[in-house]
Amino acid sequence: MNKKKVIVSVTNDLATDQRVKRSIDVLLEQGFEVCFVGRLLPESLAIDVPYETRRFKLWFNKGFLFYANYNIRLFLFLLFKHFDLYWSNDLDTLLPNYLVSKLKGKPLVYDSHEYFTGVPEIQDRPTVKRIWKFVERITMPSLKHFITVNNSIAKLYKSDYGLEATVVRNISDSNLPRYIKSREELGLPTDKFILINQGSGINMDRGMEEVMDALPFLKNVVLVLVGKGDVYPLLKERAQSPEFKDKVIFVDPQPYLEMLQYTLNADCGLTLDKPNNLNYKYSLPNKLFDYVKCGIPMVASNVVEVQYLVKTYQLGEVVNNHERKTLVGAVEEIRKKGKGYFGEGLRKAAEQNNWELEQEVLRKLIKNL
Repeated sequence: MNKKKVIVSVTNDLATDQRVKRSIDVLLEQGFEVCFVGRLLPESLAIDVPYETRRFKLWFNKGFLFYANYNIRLFLFLLFKHFDLYWSNDLDTLLPNYLVSKLKGKPLVYDSHEYFTGVPEIQDRPTVKRIWKFVERITMPSLKHFITVNNSIAKLYKSDYGLEATVVRNISDSNLPRYIKSREELGLPTDKFILINQGSGINMDRGMEEVMDALPFLKNVVLVLVGKGDVYPLLKERAQSPEFKDKVIFVDPQPYLEMLQYTLNADCGLTLDKPNNLNYKYSLPNKLFDYVKCGIPMVASNVVEVQYLVKTYQLGEVVNNHERKTLVGAVEEIRKKGKGYFGEGLRKAAEQNNWELEQEVLRKLIKNL
């Protein structure tokens, strides 16, 4: 008997999207044949996975022309290929999946990883925001299978479109590297207190500029930034100033388990989204769960979902603003208490919040399609 085919589409380059990879693992387990589609960038990492992948080489890599280019390519790809299920990740892949699933009478699952029209990058661009709102209005009200990442965002979409969402949080699995490298092997200082911020979303309004402001006032503290984002080049430029000498280490995007090597060697994680837009106000970044499973406490901003978990399990310090004095005080408090103080809360949080438990929600949805 032939396997059912599913097309899983994203606008990124496939290599570092852990949430989508976890969803694909469940689809494979449920007997689907997977085709994973995204885009090819000059800096894209190699991928070695046991299913088909397709990366579009586009004429444009940012802005309106990129999204138009990608959506047209994806629409044509979907139109002339046979699939039994369409799995769209985020609003920037939804329209072509929606149109082709309607044309072919096949089911569509939409997985929204954020409150897309609330992202800070489009709040001062009313025309762009109106276009994405238009895409939502013509697609979302008739969706039958809708997933999102936490209860707060589910409530927003319920208010907007009357949709009942299945909540599948962006939680790490329990896997860690078999061999944990030392600081020396990673080129990290052995005698410093290490702060870490990781992932592909090192963007504006996520607190890293303010952390840089605080760094000169933190003695024997080093900031490690692993990943990429729109504010990353500005941080690199600023780090050239003499006051940041030997205080900031930039690490290019890494495969997931290699990235965790740096997390495991850090003393404190940072998750500092600002509540000045709806998307960040209700965000629940997956790096929080990476910090938990790696056993490091964190300094977290007072956004709804994050502060709830940090306070419930005593995972670190919650700050009510991004002022220099506040951030310095929070880091010093964690340094004073030490990792051991937070150990029990981190252990309990890891036991109760992991992908092995969370994926049961996804399994149930797939079985009921």
